[in-house]
Amino acid sequence: MSKKYPNIILLLGIAVAIGILIGSLLDYPNNPSFLFSKNQQENKIKRLINYIEYDYVDEVDTDSLLDGAINQMLLKLDPHSVYIPKSELKGIQESMNGNFKGIGIQFRMIRDSVTVLNIIKNGPSEKAGLLAGDRILIADADTIFGKKYNNDQIMDRLKGEDTSKVALTIYRKQIDSLLNFTFDRGNVNLVSVPVSYMVNNTIGFIKIDRFARNTYDEFHTALLALKVDGMKTLILDLRGNTGGYMDIANEIADEFLEYDKLIVFTKNKAGKITNSTATSKGDFETGTIYVLIDEDSASASEIIAGALQDNDKGTIVGRRSFGKGLVQQEMELGDGSAVRLTTARYYTPTGRSIQKPYNHKGFTSYELDRFNRMKNGELLNKDSIHVNDSLKFITAKGKIVYGGGGITPDVFVPIDTTLYLHGFRLGRINNFVFDYIDTNRANYYSMTWDEFNQNFDGDRMLTAYIKETQPNFHQKLIKSKLLKTYLKALTARELFDETGFYRIYENRDNMIQKVLELEDINR
Repeated sequence: MSKKYPNIILLLGIAVAIGILIGSLLDYPNNPSFLFSKNQQENKIKRLINYIEYDYVDEVDTDSLLDGAINQMLLKLDPHSVYIPKSELKGIQESMNGNFKGIGIQFRMIRDSVTVLNIIKNGPSEKAGLLAGDRILIADADTIFGKKYNNDQIMDRLKGEDTSKVALTIYRKQIDSLLNFTFDRGNVNLVSVPVSYMVNNTIGFIKIDRFARNTYDEFHTALLALKVDGMKTLILDLRGNTGGYMDIANEIADEFLEYDKLIVFTKNKAGKITNSTATSKGDFETGTIYVLIDEDSASASEIIAGALQDNDKGTIVGRRSFGKGLVQQEMELGDGSAVRLTTARYYTPTGRSIQKPYNHKGFTSYELDRFNRMKNGELLNKDSIHVNDSLKFITAKGKIVYGGGGITPDVFVPIDTTLYLHGFRLGRINNFVFDYIDTNRANYYSMTWDEFNQNFDGDRMLTAYIKETQPNFHQKLIKSKLLKTYLKALTARELFDETGFYRIYENRDNMIQKVLELEDINR
């Protein structure tokens, strides 16, 4: 054929070459070898996998091997570029989207049974009549009690497609009976703003757990409700919030900043700068705001704290934040897995990067940063916070701020060492509180918040707890009244919600107390 049609073959070859050249100019960097070198690299990996799969002496799970290779590649980049296996991707996406399809409960494996801790409001389980304390024994003919299932295995049996039916057999301890339920699974909202209440007549409190797709709507609803209740000052709690969607953080920051104020800007590999600025909306631009942060506040939390600090808005209270100034983009890999790849850096309005240093050869020191902060005394003393004078920035009103590793608060509050020094066994206390309520649950069903707050017998519960533990072990805690307060706060969480915990515990919360102190000083 080559002898019969030499000109045709020649023309086809020229056409292919021209096509490749044009493609490289239009879609790829201006490097003629780019396309070919990438194909060679891809073929190299594919060939190696094939050799291992077909010729290697032992049976090998090549999928697992490839997952490990991807993880090793990403370890050479930065601490926040990560691989998400197919088995984990759906759960992560559900968490960030703020909803999933299921029955709507919070549960924990207690002894040998899946035990309902809380019923999610407006979810399928609430409508069907499930109650906190119910033990789920059978789900769709699958016996799940007495088995060592982990949380993922339990979730697989309770979640499902929207409107698909699920049949449950439960044991209700307070009436000592087995009950059968059959109902439709449905949409379950994951709350990311779990706490919102008035601390006093003028100060409101909102806690944000993460920045998911539904977070701004939840926050804005809470903000407007507190304003109706008379809020003039807001405490925004971002402690322990490791971040989420940047655009959601920008929307929340926009509620506090005037039109055209810079919130944050990003810079990518090509040097392209993208600014995010405040719009004309903003329902708390004239209010007073305090932002609570700690060593676990990261990413989107730091964007809000940095935007307010650099714009001389409000007061940042707490301890130096985590220090994550990298932006990730989730990219699917075609087999149900994905990679979350760092594609840009972000900078606060003054131009500072708050990304803490990391070594491309390993992240041991990066991962141990929190431990090192405690070791160096930073969590106890503001003077122990290391700042780099070469990364000094100045706000419009002359306040000095620093880049290079987190947001340094305007007002420092040390970590409460009481829990650490006296061996506060949180897991043991949580289990005790649940068992205590579970034994007396019938007494609590119709109790209102005011009735609980006024009539709760803390001494009786404390005595019961001490009997189950070492009486001398908690003497210092007992004298400080911390243990009794904590028991009452945990009980409020079990009976009501997360807000109940904060309303009880706020008197022991050093950051909230510092804000109240600052408010008294400024009046």
